[in-house]
This record gives sequence, C-alpha cells and structure tokens, in this order.
Amino acid sequence: MATHNFQPTHYHVTIGSHDPVLRIADGDTVITTTIDARGNDAADNTVAERGNPQTGPFYVEGAEPGDALAVTFDRLMPNRRRGFTGNLIAERILEPEFVRTLPPKRDVNWDVDVEQGTVTLSDPESKINGYTVPMAPMVGCFGVAPPRGQAISTATSYVNGGNMDYRGHVEGVTVYFPVATPGALFHIGDGHAVQGDGEIVGTGVEISMDVQFTARVVKNSNIVWPRTENDEYIMAFGNARPLDEALQYATTELLRWLNERYELDTESASIMLGQTIEYEIANVFDPAYTVVAKLRKSWLDRIR
Repeated sequence: MATHNFQPTHYHVTIGSHDPVLRIADGDTVITTTIDARGNDAADNTVAERGNPQTGPFYVEGAEPGDALAVTFDRLMPNRRRGFTGNLIAERILEPEFVRTLPPKRDVNWDVDVEQGTVTLSDPESKINGYTVPMAPMVGCFGVAPPRGQAISTATSYVNGGNMDYRGHVEGVTVYFPVATPGALFHIGDGHAVQGDGEIVGTGVEISMDVQFTARVVKNSNIVWPRTENDEYIMAFGNARPLDEALQYATTELLRWLNERYELDTESASIMLGQTIEYEIANVFDPAYTVVAKLRKSWLDRIR
C-alpha cells in the first residue's frame, strides 16, 4: 500500500470513462486537491469551467464490474479563506405564491477560518453580517464511472454517485460505489466548508479543498446504489426524482446490504427496519434528489 501525491492539471464536469490521471493499487492512498464549484483553486484563480469540476479520475487496479469500490475520506480541509453561497432558498422548495416576493439573486461571501474551525458571513449588505457557524467540511460531488459508457453531468447524481450533496460525507466516512468499468475511475470535487440538509440555496459554502482518500476493492459485491458507513451508521442512497422514487432506491439498497453483509432475510430485516430506520433528505436542489436510508449499528449489535 502506497501513498501518492497528485497535483491536478485539468478537470472534468462529467463523471465518465475519461482517461485516468493516476493508476493506484488496491489499498493505496491519494493526497490531492479539489477546486470549487465554479472552477476556482486555492489561490481563488479560475482554472476550470464551472459546474462542480472533478479531480481525477483515478484508476484502481483490480476493480472490475461486479465489485464495489470503497473510498475512505482520510482528510477533507478547505485550503483558502473565501467561500461563497447563494442568498435565497431555491424556488422549487418554496410555495409558488411566496416565490413572487423573493428579492434578486446574488452570491454572498463567507470567511472560512480553518484554525478556529468557523465559517463567518462576510456580507455588509446582510442584516446578519458576521453570523458564524461551525466549520464541517464535506464533499458534495464524487463517484465512479457510470454503466454503459455514460458520461453524466456533475450537476446531478445516479447509481455511480455524483452530486449527492450529503452533509454527512465528511472526514472519516467510507463510501461504497458499484463498479461498472475496469478500474472504477473515481472522481472527486465540490468541496463545502459547511452545508445544511438539502442544499436548499443551491450551494454549501463552496470552497477549494485539500483531500486525502484511501481506495479499496470489495470483490463480488451486490451493491447497486451508493452506500456510506461511519462509526455509528450504515447508510444507503437513492438518487432520483420524484422524491418517493429516491426513497424507494435508498430503502431497497439498505435491505440488500442487510441481506448480504449481515445475512438477514428480507422479512427479518423488514421487521427491524420498520421500527429503527431513519431517513435524511440529502439534496432537493439538483436534477436528481438524494434520500439517505440509515440504520444505527447498535441495532445490529443486538442481533449478532
């Protein structure tokens, strides 16, 4: 297992079977950087077109269709001070009558202080200028090449991951993806210094980041949709519209996980989930909505 330092020179605004920028072995670690959603780097210079440009893709040796790629986020950290967000909740999330009263759209800036771990509004026009929230770095858009040779816009999400914008994708989690092409071709980008559930203003606090991840191949997996794991939960994702379809995919994927890893039959898993499942709405702004179906590991500890 090796550690690779990679400095990107170009980026992609689709996730697909692009030529890999680096080949790594199963279990290797990569240290690299991502740029913000509008293509600005750590120096706040524009180096790529807007639309969640991705670093990568990274080819993982041994990953084949039918496997899963497990990616652990070892480090996610903003690497500049200025972040930005939209100023208004998206029209699709508000009542139509209320939309008519909205003020003009604009961007607002935030000061991201890594040492203090804070994100502070820096906008003299706002009545809450100076408002501060804790920093909680996450990545919004990342994934592997989708099936059938597709190249899917980084504006949306699908079975391969993509722009899921889940605030729980923070340092320390492991995310699993279905492998559809040799090498998996992992892409990563769209860093947020912090973000609320749903990404309801169309952004988190968008910023460039220093990232470190470790990639591992899981052979012969039954995974269909992305999955995530941390110390407390297992989580399954559904990316679709309408929202009920995303919920169906997420719930079904969680059942598959319980069938495979925990050897629970569907009836037993259904009985348990009926009283213990939790749901989150990760994103309601992008073309495909994202729903997370979650189960605390402590419930599983009781049946082992």
